[in-house]
Amino acid sequence: MSESEEKPPGRVSSRRAYSGKIISLDVDTVRFPDGSVGELEMIRHPGASAIVPFLSDPAGQDPQVLLIRQYRYAAEGYLYEIPAGRLNPGEAPRDCALRELKEETGCTAGQVEHLFTMYTTPGFTDEKIHLFMATELEAGETKHEADEFLELQPMLLSRALQMVEAGEIQDSKTALGLLFAAGFRAGH
Repeated sequence: MSESEEKPPGRVSSRRAYSGKIISLDVDTVRFPDGSVGELEMIRHPGASAIVPFLSDPAGQDPQVLLIRQYRYAAEGYLYEIPAGRLNPGEAPRDCALRELKEETGCTAGQVEHLFTMYTTPGFTDEKIHLFMATELEAGETKHEADEFLELQPMLLSRALQMVEAGEIQDSKTALGLLFAAGFRAGH
């Protein structure tokens, strides 16, 4: 078979093995770049948004960020995180980020900037998280979901970055969001 006749890599077929409230599990038959075919288990996720909230001017000497300390069953304890949540059907990533900021912290943002979009764990899931940065925050009432157990943790950006370096911030979207915001937007 000539190179032009070879079939491109990608999904050949898919079988749904499980459908849940948050995720689904598919068993996909996949053609790999070398032409071989195999099966992969793939977690399907609707995607999510997360937002790095700045309580003070990000360009300032040592700006304040607003993190949350949240209980996570999978982590067997509490994690420091930026506000985040799952996209609702048809919801724009920016709208999701603003909704989660309001629900989890009570804050609304005067300015929002898209930072980047990342795959969380592309070895077994198609989940993407869209990361944003929020400034000019105004405080308000939170609206936590029944399974959210969290407390607000305002801190200096320098402290949050020290926590990333020390491994105290173990949530990847939070660590990467803080580093990206600090290095490419706040200039620290």
